[in-house]
Amino acid sequence: MTVLGMASAVAGFIKVRYLMDKAMIDNVIFRAHYRVTSAILFLCCIIVTANNLIGDPIQCINDRGVPGHVINTYCWITYTFTLPHEQNKVVGQEVAHPGLGNDYQEKRYHSYYQWVPFVLFFQGVLFYVPHWFWKNWEQGKVRMISEGLRGLLIGEKAEREHRQNRLVQYLVETMHQHNTYAFGYFICEALNFVNVICNMVLTDRFLGGAFMSYGTDVVKFSNMNQENRTDPMVAVFPRVTKCTFHKYGPTGSIQRHDALCVLALNILNEKIYIFLWFWFIILAVLSGVAIVYSAAVVTMPTTRETILRRRFRFGAPNAVDTIVRKTQVGDFLLLHLLGQNLNMAVFNEILDEFVRRLNFGSNSNLPSAPSTIEMTPIYPEIEKFGKETET
Repeated sequence: MTVLGMASAVAGFIKVRYLMDKAMIDNVIFRAHYRVTSAILFLCCIIVTANNLIGDPIQCINDRGVPGHVINTYCWITYTFTLPHEQNKVVGQEVAHPGLGNDYQEKRYHSYYQWVPFVLFFQGVLFYVPHWFWKNWEQGKVRMISEGLRGLLIGEKAEREHRQNRLVQYLVETMHQHNTYAFGYFICEALNFVNVICNMVLTDRFLGGAFMSYGTDVVKFSNMNQENRTDPMVAVFPRVTKCTFHKYGPTGSIQRHDALCVLALNILNEKIYIFLWFWFIILAVLSGVAIVYSAAVVTMPTTRETILRRRFRFGAPNAVDTIVRKTQVGDFLLLHLLGQNLNMAVFNEILDEFVRRLNFGSNSNLPSAPSTIEMTPIYPEIEKFGKETET
């Protein structure tokens, strides 16, 4: 299977969902975790395992005392090493390659390259976990109660109005029963932020403590004079390393064979991790902003009022005040998610009718809705949700 074929299998994570049976149950930052980031990590995993991009991931040269394929396999499955004290010396004059010299010094061993695809795949799964939790907590509520109202407005007007009335009645009858629903969403949103921070720490530990400052070091390197700079990526992902192979000689004595190994795979690893450094930083900032936004929604009714006023156009006066005053956070979240899935005109009609139901029997200038509407659900799941929330 070609790299392009494998990469196309990952494209489903980030494709835009226009299908009628799909409902959006989160915001764009939430989706950036489980769609975009997971897809990026899975794609990187595929790239580093595609040998046809760079050839063999490791090739070693020695004194011909050991067959080439043997020394290549041995050094790949064990480890190679560099010498930190030889890292910043002039190549071609003081050292043959950065980090190489005599072996009577402190050694830095490298075996992480064996685990890079596994770690990338594991991280991709971690970024999908919060969405999996939320999807199971949500249980398709938004999809079921908005069935037949999402997408293009095709069909008879009477049928659409009938569905809208059923949805409004469900919202009225289950008011103040969605706080647990909202609690699950906000917990998963906080889990996204914790997850990206933990992934940064995990990557830093995996790369021997070099990841946290990796991006800033690369930026500084790019701004330095061409003749007086040392590539920090070579220190983290060395392209040439040393490997030692021991074997028995003809008389039974132990012979040592030194080899220089070219790690072609690191030319991909260094680019992948510099991109991930910047992406994780951006994602962590956006996730932090999302948490602050959610905290404001939970603790400040004025925030909910501002969101409703800016996003939706109401046909009735004082409609926003009525919704904010008579609903709770769980009700607001459900309305917000419905607004993401319904046509704007349809959703405004639903909100206007919802406000009229809330004001029924009160001293309001709004026209009253009929006192009873036959509740024969188009989808039995609506009744199911009402009963579950009551219990």
